[in-house]
Amino acid sequence: MSAIFVLAAWSAQAQSALTLDVKGKISKTTDASHQLYHFSEAQLLALPVHSITTATTWTPRSTFTGPLLADILKAVGAHGREVEIHTLDDYTYTVPVSDCDRYGVIVAYSMNGRRLKISDFGPLFLIYPRDAFPDELVGASSDSKFVWQIKALIVK
Repeated sequence: MSAIFVLAAWSAQAQSALTLDVKGKISKTTDASHQLYHFSEAQLLALPVHSITTATTWTPRSTFTGPLLADILKAVGAHGREVEIHTLDDYTYTVPVSDCDRYGVIVAYSMNGRRLKISDFGPLFLIYPRDAFPDELVGASSDSKFVWQIKALIVK
């Protein structure tokens, strides 16, 4: 009975682990086949921290914290024009790399000082400064850019 409990606890922890895999047009990898850069929780937390205070369609005005998407792409030596984002529930959405410079997009791991959980947009949530660009980041097409439960990026 205790082995089942331990396995269940490990499975729940693995599902909410703060990790990120990046593939595609990258020059730095961490795997033997040189296809993937795997960020551990420690590596993600070691990246420079940035915050965006904004409302989303799903949250009230909140402060989101995490690394810049640009810093993640720089760390892996990305050389593409688009980033395809993959989520835990197999949703996929593509954003242009140019959004990094235009909006200072972050990959948030916390909201209002609390770590994001899977049940609460986590472990990673792509955040745009919607309140700072109300004329540009409005409507369904902009809402699509706010991707949560991120597990992997593919640079294209």
